Amino acid sequence: MEKNFAEAGRIAGSVLREVPKLVLPGESFLDIAESLEKMIIDAGGRPAFPANISVNDVAAHFTPELDNKALVGEADVVKIDIGVHIDGCIGDTALTVDLSGEQGKLLEASEEALSAAVSMMKPGMKVGLLGGAIEREITSRGFRPIENLTGHKIEPFSLHAGVEIPNIKSNASYELCEGDVFAVEPFASAGSGRVADTTQVEIFSLQATPKLRMKYSRELLTHIVHNYFSLPFAERWLSGVFKSRLTLSSSLRELLNSGALHPYPVLRDTGRGLVSQREHTVIMEHDSAKVLTSA
Repeated sequence: MEKNFAEAGRIAGSVLREVPKLVLPGESFLDIAESLEKMIIDAGGRPAFPANISVNDVAAHFTPELDNKALVGEADVVKIDIGVHIDGCIGDTALTVDLSGEQGKLLEASEEALSAAVSMMKPGMKVGLLGGAIEREITSRGFRPIENLTGHKIEPFSLHAGVEIPNIKSNASYELCEGDVFAVEPFASAGSGRVADTTQVEIFSLQATPKLRMKYSRELLTHIVHNYFSLPFAERWLSGVFKSRLTLSSSLRELLNSGALHPYPVLRDTGRGLVSQREHTVIMEHDSAKVLTSA
């Protein structure tokens, strides 16, 4: 299993290294997402979730829909978050591209927060103290950590495995253990330091397998179980399941209404401030954390 985590991390890091070549003014968000996902597959992995491309005050969970025509702007602050899995073992990593050339301090805040947290990680360390280190690095540069987004423990086929690494100091008492795998994920905000759901949802994951009324809904559920299991997927990934988009839409709606799917709304800073993100996946060794997603 550790070998699969290492390989997933290696692929994720190598794909993330290509991001600055793809995220350029005038490029299509859809083309960028599909290119990143294809690069993961070509390298021998599978996308652990849809490529997230979150721009400016959007912090997370945006992936372009199939008919998205939006283009990267000349001054956008673009966060790219990708995941790779090998037999369910996940490498999760992210960086921010500043096309304006004016947000270096904001990017530095999340980058240095990540470095500070990883350098402290060792068995016995309480995760709440890691949040304190993240908060200090970000606030010392004049920004706010996003307090209601966190890093997360990873287990096979479980991207968020029940333990969080906060981005602010807290009393969270979980102590890191040798063999633990975590995604450490600081977000720095020039706005409120909190995110809220928007009405847009493009990403879902399976959470139950209820009885369904419509034949096409049952077929869609079977496809999701066989192809994604419990990992997140995009609506655009389902476009080939049915010839009719109307059939797909109505089937997806029944799955949502039945509780079969968990939706991931796009998240935006409530103060509409710019947001940066940096992330690595690490595995705990006997006296430190080993970064698995180094580019």
